[in-house]
Amino acid sequence: MTYLADFADFAAKADPGPEVRAKTALILADTIGAIVGGAAEPEVERLRSRLIADAAGQCTVIGTALTANAATAALLNGTAGTTLEMDEGNQFAKGHPAIHAIPAILAEATRLIASGREISGRDLLNACCIGYEAAARVGIASQLRGSMHPHGTWGAIGAAVGVLRLRGAAPGGDIVEAMNMAASLGSTTSRRTMLEGGTVRNVFAGVSNQMGLLAADLSAVGYNGDADGVGHVFGKVAGEGFNPDAMTDQLGERWEVMRNYFKMHSCCRFNHAALDALDLIRADTPELDPAQVEAVAVDSYMLAAELDDPAPANVLAAKFSVPFAIATSLVNGGSDVQSFTNDKVADPVIRALAAKVSIREDASMSAKLPDLRPAKVVIRLTDGRELQASVETNQGDWSAPYPPEQIEAKYMSLTTRLWSADAAKDVWSDILSLDAAPSVAPVLGKLGA
Repeated sequence: MTYLADFADFAAKADPGPEVRAKTALILADTIGAIVGGAAEPEVERLRSRLIADAAGQCTVIGTALTANAATAALLNGTAGTTLEMDEGNQFAKGHPAIHAIPAILAEATRLIASGREISGRDLLNACCIGYEAAARVGIASQLRGSMHPHGTWGAIGAAVGVLRLRGAAPGGDIVEAMNMAASLGSTTSRRTMLEGGTVRNVFAGVSNQMGLLAADLSAVGYNGDADGVGHVFGKVAGEGFNPDAMTDQLGERWEVMRNYFKMHSCCRFNHAALDALDLIRADTPELDPAQVEAVAVDSYMLAAELDDPAPANVLAAKFSVPFAIATSLVNGGSDVQSFTNDKVADPVIRALAAKVSIREDASMSAKLPDLRPAKVVIRLTDGRELQASVETNQGDWSAPYPPEQIEAKYMSLTTRLWSADAAKDVWSDILSLDAAPSVAPVLGKLGA
């Protein structure tokens, strides 16, 4: 198909330029933070222990002293990076491009260096940027079925394209075939997992990285997919419509890494507008006592209104519950990683407060998607007062960005779950300086324990 050939030509040859690479470096650093933070979780540690014994290799399992083969490292790092719900995303793609592509690209970089290739910082950033672009544009072009979770679907395409860019693939055949095969190597991802706390959902991005590597390897040895695997899978199999023009619209002029968002609340993005409004209320009323809260009413867009379970079954389900997110933030004074833990999910005070929180869709707010993500929060107190605040979009969106120092502070809070502060700062500095680095080998060597 012409759009695939055009995109493959772009993917092989495009130079994003220094400004775009600088943003890509910030996304890479943020993603490393999410991976290291998630690697500290007990279930991720247990998965590592089970898989690595049979997966010998030289690729770093980020945040640990362990190594594995490229496929297993990509799986584990992608899984760790989604576990805390702190990885960045793209509201137009309706998903999280970076965590679906970067673990595979990092594993491939290590593999290439071990084979004698020299990989510069610019090479790595270009591959991450192009892989992100491929994943995000397929997400933008696709109308996924409502029953599908976007994790683990189009992400494998971004991983495959990023890996092939790093290898220096020529324009055309290999990249087109890898994209078409990666489309068929996506998972049948259930949206219900996020609402019910099905933690298999945390593995979806890891599998995409693993399948992206496989698709790149398959294309290199002559395997092929259907003629328009991307359009068919995402237009008729996993999706209900696909717009091929979106794959090449303003290609090379509008970079999707420049339209990403970063997360500070450790939960689903659809919670964030309500939590931003709650932060405004708390700033205006610092003496607010959760015990005085009689009821909380949240109005927001349709995707947020779906997150209405006041009694989530586990931590993952809690991260996809507006009532719980509001309640734990009120009780704990924030919405960081420590506000979403097993003990917080079981806390009777938080659960009782969550039962007082209601959320409903405001159709006028839904109409503002995907550009804006509005919410209104009204807190009624036992003394009769009402506290309220509204926001038009999430903090951290491309139109309301967090300052870099706030992203760095989040990175430090996550990476120091496993690394020393000095080691974490060293990696942060190295990543943000990658565009001028002659080799990525030194920074890749610092991503372990």
